[in-house]
Amino acid sequence: MIGDITGLLMGIAFWAFVAAVILVPVYLRYREKGRMHETLRLAYEKGQPVPPELITALQSNVAPSVGSAPDRDLRRGIVLVAIGLGLAGLGYGLWYGLMIVNDIAAYVVGGCTAGAGAIPGLVGVAYLILWAVKRNAPKS
Repeated sequence: MIGDITGLLMGIAFWAFVAAVILVPVYLRYREKGRMHETLRLAYEKGQPVPPELITALQSNVAPSVGSAPDRDLRRGIVLVAIGLGLAGLGYGLWYGLMIVNDIAAYVVGGCTAGAGAIPGLVGVAYLILWAVKRNAPKS
């Protein structure tokens, strides 16, 4: 009886989380676009010039970019490499702490955690490589 209720609640919580991850960004984008339209309307009413990039961004459903692409690649790369190193450090800490209990468990848990850190770490390295290539590429 209790197991059935727990399973049901876990299923509901899982799907509520999935729905929130999908629906919240959509709602926030809708609200931001409404604010942008309101700002444009007020600017037109007061006779203020509106940048053409802003109108193009509203028409194409793309947010105006902040910073250049190489700078974004550098920031993303550094953050992802730091996350990878953090997970590798967590894996080492788990390995060290679990060595007291069981050697096999320590190697499995520590190795899996550190290995999971390799995923964001290597994606970050790829972003850093893209940043280096774009930085040295001639401007067209």
